[in-house]
Amino acid sequence: MKISDFDYTLPQELIAQYPADVRSQSRMLVLNRERQTIEDRHFCDLPEILDESYFLVVNDSRVFKARLYGKKQTGAQVEVFLVRRQKGLEWVALLRPSARIKKGDRVYFDEELYVTAIDNPGEAERVIAFASEKAEGQVIGKYGKLPLPPYIKRDAGESDDDRYQTVYAAQLGSVAAPTAGLHFDDDVLRRLDGRGIAIEKLTLHVGPGTFKPVTVENIEDHSVDPEFASLSDKTAATINDRKKAGQKLAAVGTTSIRTLEAFAHDDGLLVPNEKMVDLFIYPPYRYKAVEAIITNFHLPRTSLLMLVAAFCGREFLLSAYEHAVEQNYRFYSYGDCMLIL
Repeated sequence: MKISDFDYTLPQELIAQYPADVRSQSRMLVLNRERQTIEDRHFCDLPEILDESYFLVVNDSRVFKARLYGKKQTGAQVEVFLVRRQKGLEWVALLRPSARIKKGDRVYFDEELYVTAIDNPGEAERVIAFASEKAEGQVIGKYGKLPLPPYIKRDAGESDDDRYQTVYAAQLGSVAAPTAGLHFDDDVLRRLDGRGIAIEKLTLHVGPGTFKPVTVENIEDHSVDPEFASLSDKTAATINDRKKAGQKLAAVGTTSIRTLEAFAHDDGLLVPNEKMVDLFIYPPYRYKAVEAIITNFHLPRTSLLMLVAAFCGREFLLSAYEHAVEQNYRFYSYGDCMLIL
């Protein structure tokens, strides 16, 4: 398939710059794959749309303040975007401008707090090190900023510290929120529980590669960046028991989907694991574990759009996107969502 097969037109004003006033009041487009129907609903309707034949799997990763701004000894400003811990005090990071940061150069945040480049320019991702564990905590805590996506054209504010996290976020490590989960609030969780709809948790720490565009014409030539994922023995066993009992797995977000599919046998049962995941899902991929999905609207020509197209069909998905545009749905991280059954 060609990258041009995954294009659509989106007016810029539909890209949400702020979240909905109430999390669960986001709109939700409900797609039924068997009937090929599209229905306009709200996320707060989820407990009434699903029943106890379903259970949900969510990603409990928490976003950390990964974006840092410092200066070289010359006074030149440098952005340090922390991607993931490598070992000890060493981090993989994106530096801007990277080419001007040589091995041994320091980026200062004040007179005493700094990071040191411990490799030479070359790759897009660099390796930096903090001076101590205390310094690491001080730099991130004092100077770190929440890394909103590039299509949100504003700096992160105080309200984003809460709203750019899911209400069940627990495991610190993502540089972008698993945004399909942003619509859940305590009321929806309570009503799901009252309906007998269980929620299981896994972890995938989202990296900056989630925004990586597909630049090749033949999508088979694209690769996705690896991200750390974890599925515990207990959760894998519980999910497998539910599936064996005939319950249907509804995955919340593309990060949950990729983790589940990467850890699944051909029979749909899961193997507990903890590893880097780089599964690229695109048509005609055959899903093994996931039977329904909740997902936000994704950028054109991206691996995330392809992942959803593999689940419900490209033409059906793009027709739903066309409907969403016509009905002024809000798009991307702080936007509305889809439930695909």
